Amino acid sequence: MLRDFLEMGGYATYVWSSYAVVLVVLAGMLIASLNALRARDSELKALEERVGGRRQRRNQGRVEEMANDA
Repeated sequence: MLRDFLEMGGYATYVWSSYAVVLVVLAGMLIASLNALRARDSELKALEERVGGRRQRRNQGRVEEMANDA
């Protein structure tokens, strides 16, 4: 019974090779997606560091202006 299932009615070569191709493609897509995610994450961190410094300076200037006005 299991052997009949694995032979797929004589089409085992085509069926199992199709499953293998799909598995390889999905694994490749997963790896590519994870690599892209890591790249975007590092890019986001770099942007946050660059923009975050500007925002801190800008906010610091406003706080000083408010202190001078009071």
